[in-house]
Order: sequence, then C-alpha cells, then structure tokens
Amino acid sequence: MSILTEADVALLNEPHLAHVATIEDDGSPHVTPVWVDTDGERIIFNTAKGRVKYNNIARDPRVAVSVVDKANDYRTLWVKGTAEFVDEGADEHIDKMAQKYLGQPTYPMRQPGEQRVIVRITVTERLGRG
Repeated sequence: MSILTEADVALLNEPHLAHVATIEDDGSPHVTPVWVDTDGERIIFNTAKGRVKYNNIARDPRVAVSVVDKANDYRTLWVKGTAEFVDEGADEHIDKMAQKYLGQPTYPMRQPGEQRVIVRITVTERLGRG
C-alpha cells in the first residue's frame, strides 16, 4: 500500500521540480533538482549512470524528496524513501519527462554515450505536506 495520497500523486503529475537528497560517502547530504514523475505508488525520476546522485544511491539507497508547487508555495510534499534503479525504459522515460517539462518530444540535453536509468523511490515516511 502506498503512503502517497491522491493529492500527492496529483502534485507529482504536474511539472514541478523536485529536490532529491542523497547521502555522500562522508555522510553529508547531496541535494539535486530533478524532474519528477509517479506511477501512483512510487516517486520516479531519471538520471544518468555515473552522476553523483546515481553513485550515492548505488552505495546507500536512502533518499529524501521535496516538491513545491511553483504557483502555491504552501502546496508541498516531502518524504523519505528507498531508491532502486530500473534500466528498462529509461530512454523513453526521459523523453516523456522532456514532454512534460519542456513541451519537447525528446530529451534535448542527452550526452553522447550517456546511459539513462530510472530511479524509483518507495516512500517509507511522509514527513509532511502543505
């Protein structure tokens, strides 16, 4: 059973930036803005293998996520969860995110040789929602 509510899913389905916090190897936080998505139960974002957040999650899958509605600062979501990687469908997913966030059918910032990966977060604790 998902911890996310219908209101949370609605917020995640809109094109708002999320901030994902991962844990550096020295224990300090690493926070990155990301495009975010949901499958209705989990929070999903996309990254490339080898990036700092990818390496941090590979070492320690604990993450925190916050989302703020850009039109209403009091409509928010922040959670803790456990992340896992999904390779299958990652290229198609980043194109879906480009459509959602940029209105473009394909992701225009793809780098030669980059390997995309979906990061799927199972929410373990809902810290709050405005």
